[in-house]
Amino acid sequence: MPINSMTGFARASAQYGNYNWTWEVRSVNSKGLDVRLRIPSGFDVLDLPARKAISQRFKRGSVALSLNISHNQDQTGYRINQDLLNQLIDVMKTVEAKVPGVNAPSVDGLMGLRGVIETVEDSESEADREAAFGKMMISLEEALDDLLDNRISEGGRMESVLYGHIDEIEQLCTKAEACAGAQPDVLRKRLVRQLKDVMEDLPDLDEERIAQEAAILMTKADVREELDRLRAHIEGARELLTKGSPCGRKLDFLCQEFNREANTLCSKAQDVDLTRIGLDFKATIDQFREQVQNIE
Repeated sequence: MPINSMTGFARASAQYGNYNWTWEVRSVNSKGLDVRLRIPSGFDVLDLPARKAISQRFKRGSVALSLNISHNQDQTGYRINQDLLNQLIDVMKTVEAKVPGVNAPSVDGLMGLRGVIETVEDSESEADREAAFGKMMISLEEALDDLLDNRISEGGRMESVLYGHIDEIEQLCTKAEACAGAQPDVLRKRLVRQLKDVMEDLPDLDEERIAQEAAILMTKADVREELDRLRAHIEGARELLTKGSPCGRKLDFLCQEFNREANTLCSKAQDVDLTRIGLDFKATIDQFREQVQNIE
């Protein structure tokens, strides 16, 4: 499977019967799959199918889905409230009889009175409504497929960046091994020089005890074990990327292991060159982790 990003956006619009609608879906980083829906009142029946469609495509990410619905203009008709119109005409006749000279109201005047003309919504059968729901789910599937494609495309671009960071970590391992190969000799010479100074000042010290302490110091200063583990982590990271999504959580855990070995290497470093390589390790691992945070 390809590497998937957790960020993306998609939209799908459609029309059926008296409805026009638009689905909008956004996705950002999250530790798990967090789904938030905003669906108009009266369309709650779409909630569960929408959540199911999302969970079938995505394993991680904060997904925000919204549905905007409008009605077609031809849904609304007009009719004359005949009872009210008749009452108004009778009232005007009474007024004309009691007040001579009053002009009869015009048709425009009567029609402009509130309530004479009423709006009437077309009746909608249950079958029509269910058919509209079905069409809405089809367009939702299209929007989610587009979002998935966007996340895959973004993941493909991130994949090359991730491999680049892993290659850089491997190159730093090679440099560190070159330094570490000479480090035991450097440390040994330093310890011998220091021991000679100590023996001159304190000639009664137990030589066997001194040798044991020196051996312990040599072991603690050896970074080759950390480098071996770093190379194992490099292989693990490449294997996870090859398998593809979902692998972001495992890569995140692996970044913690990378950091642990890099910190230990820095603490053990006995020369400036190895210390600088350790700092480069930490910077590259941090960049790698920033990208991993966006992987599904």
